[in-house]
Amino acid sequence: MIGRYTRPEMGAIWSLENKFAIWQEIEVLACEAQSQLGHCGITPEEAAWIRAHAGFTVERIDEIEKTTNHDVIAFTTCMAEHIDAEVPAGLEPPSRWVHYGMTSSDLGDTALSYQVTQAIDIILADIAQLGKACKQRAFEFQETLCTGRTHGIHAEPMTFGMKFGSWAWALKRAQTRMAEARSVAACGAISGAVGTYSSIDPFVEQYVCEKLGLVPDPLSTQVLARDRHAQVMAALAVTASTLESIALQVRLLQQSDVIEAEEPFTKGQKGSSAMPHKRNPITAERVCGLARVVKGNAQVAFDDVALWYERDISHSGAERVVLADSFMALDYMFAKMQWMLEGLMVYPAKMEHNLARTRGLIFSSKVLLALVDTGISREEAYQVVQRNAMLVWEDIQNAVSGPDYRERLQADPACTLSAPVLDRIFDPWDFLTRKDVVFDRLKALEF
Repeated sequence: MIGRYTRPEMGAIWSLENKFAIWQEIEVLACEAQSQLGHCGITPEEAAWIRAHAGFTVERIDEIEKTTNHDVIAFTTCMAEHIDAEVPAGLEPPSRWVHYGMTSSDLGDTALSYQVTQAIDIILADIAQLGKACKQRAFEFQETLCTGRTHGIHAEPMTFGMKFGSWAWALKRAQTRMAEARSVAACGAISGAVGTYSSIDPFVEQYVCEKLGLVPDPLSTQVLARDRHAQVMAALAVTASTLESIALQVRLLQQSDVIEAEEPFTKGQKGSSAMPHKRNPITAERVCGLARVVKGNAQVAFDDVALWYERDISHSGAERVVLADSFMALDYMFAKMQWMLEGLMVYPAKMEHNLARTRGLIFSSKVLLALVDTGISREEAYQVVQRNAMLVWEDIQNAVSGPDYRERLQADPACTLSAPVLDRIFDPWDFLTRKDVVFDRLKALEF
């Protein structure tokens, strides 16, 4: 992931420094657990020495790996150099107990689970922050009339706050999915070459996992099953899709022919190298583009689930790319969305203007129901409503200044609705007499 797209906290989680620090802690915890068993050879004093003297440098690990071509061996070799550097002459090297009875995936998979939980915790905080902002702005625009659109065409009136409210609920669902994915991912395994605990006591696994806030896998086969990681990536992908959906709404609202809202345009910002008048939705477009990356990466995670027998490493290189990149991309997307939605510029006057652009056509559904209430069939009512609507529609498309929809209905002998009834029908707030139901529900929403 490009550096500028990475926030420091999330980037640090996926750094080699953090990965190796977690590896070191797992190895030290395993030594401490072994020393408590009393039958593995390592003494509490040796475990304490290992705790006090363990260390590594990324540079030295890289240097060793050039020879070993094995990252775990390079790491344990480097760690041993630090542990044994100050051991008094004549004493056995305490480093001999490091990685005792373990296999590489015991270390790597358990550490990866811990990294994933660290990263998910940041995403959960991102979701909560953006969800709260959407809820707040929903009530800010609870009484702001705007046109609802289906298929991109004016439908019925709604309030702009409902848009923010729907986004808040979508983020709540994202929060639920992400929390569930965290519980599935928070799993460790220290069970040996094929998961039989042939050379290591299950107590070590229990001890290490408990210290890391993980739970032991009930049956690992050297590796943690990759459906766990696939669920994490699926949650990331759906969350990215949610942000993409919101960003796309902003892009549509910012179109020159709509311009009911637009993302912030900061002082000194330039919209186009050739057209100085441009204010483009570049942040929303960037979010939509990065969502494609996260969604595409999810497919890699799905493909990683199927491995040969108990384990191969076809998943290993791929997941190192897609997990880190997806978490960093999504965290960046949340930062941009937070900035964009908190500062979203909203234009109620333009919304009111757009409400009137169809010259009353948005009230057709109310006219239809009112005609049915007079006793005529729905088919007859539909003909009256549509016939007059199409005349107005043609005037609009041809830029002809003709009668509006209400005037055409009043002039049609087949429309028997009285003036007072039409007054009520052509009041946009008549559509919204029950809107408080959704806002009452939104009040109870918590992040």
